[in-house]
Amino acid sequence: MFIIGNTYISEDIVEEFFVCDLDKCRGACCVEGDLGAPLEENELATMDSILEKVKPYLSRKGLAELEKQGAYILDEDGDYSTPTINHKECVYAYYDRKGILKCGIEAAYNDGKIDFQKPISCHLYPIRISKLSDEEALNYSRWHICSPACKLGQSLAVPIYKFLKNPLIRKYGEEWYAELERQIEERDTKGR
Repeated sequence: MFIIGNTYISEDIVEEFFVCDLDKCRGACCVEGDLGAPLEENELATMDSILEKVKPYLSRKGLAELEKQGAYILDEDGDYSTPTINHKECVYAYYDRKGILKCGIEAAYNDGKIDFQKPISCHLYPIRISKLSDEEALNYSRWHICSPACKLGQSLAVPIYKFLKNPLIRKYGEEWYAELERQIEERDTKGR
């Protein structure tokens, strides 16, 4: 395990390989599961503020659910997440011309309509953050739908922490990421 400030990073994030392979998985992480994407409380106001600019990217079903449920929901555990359509795909997801699920929030961001790329839980996937009292634990969330990403990551020799460099920096900052790299290098040097 790696420890940086109040974050605990699982060794799997350093040792396992991962590169999203949308042509194979078809964006399954936007449709599988019981809930939408987890949201941090500091993202809720942003979700409200970007909604009108994101709507043109969404499906009719997604728009209908947003009207019913709002920009986010509070689940039974007291956590916030994006709403879903019939407990399946995220309301912010849409199918592209190839039938791949993509994120309407990210599409609006890529088009320069908003300055919020997407919820940090989506950006960091397959890393999931568990909140402890004052700490956060970063763990690799293994899921069968991502086996193509594991195979592609293995073939390209890209560990999870490198694949997710930008979202990790977005969440924790450049210094945090540099410290993670330093600790990994130190461990590798000692292990040789």
